[in-house]
Amino acid sequence: MTTTDWITDIALVLVVFRQLREGRLDLKSFLIPLGIVAFVAHTYLDSVPTAGNDLVLIGTLAGVGAVLGVAGGVYTRIRVAGGHLLIKAGAVSAILWVVGMGARMGFQLWVQHGGSDDVARFSVAHQITTSQAWVAAFVLMALTEVVARLATIFVRSRLVAGEPTPAATRPAPALDRTA
Repeated sequence: MTTTDWITDIALVLVVFRQLREGRLDLKSFLIPLGIVAFVAHTYLDSVPTAGNDLVLIGTLAGVGAVLGVAGGVYTRIRVAGGHLLIKAGAVSAILWVVGMGARMGFQLWVQHGGSDDVARFSVAHQITTSQAWVAAFVLMALTEVVARLATIFVRSRLVAGEPTPAATRPAPALDRTA
């Protein structure tokens, strides 16, 4: 793995660890992770191979990313306090994020340190045509995990923001209409 690989992987892990402490949910909460995955996609995603079973591999890993992302978004606490939305990643959310990131990092390290022959044999046996299919699959897994998590958090934040707060459920004072 290159230094860039390590930096981007660690940055993505830190995004959720940063949310282990409760903080305001704002535009930055969405733009930072989207910026990181956009950089990763731009850097590593040259093409999306479609021959053989490449799309099956890509679709499977993208699906895994989506499941991890939705689950991570569901296990993120969102609440209103002082007129602001607050967000805090729960332990389950953080664990799911680290599992997804760890799987990608682990695969990269394994391939670089002796696993490439096993991946090549698996690829031939399952008609995965190029190493770019693996790259695309893991990049799209990360992308779908981030986007699905953020989309889930966004939808949940709109639902939480729309819920009546205790002050909003009190009856409004009566208006004096005698004047």
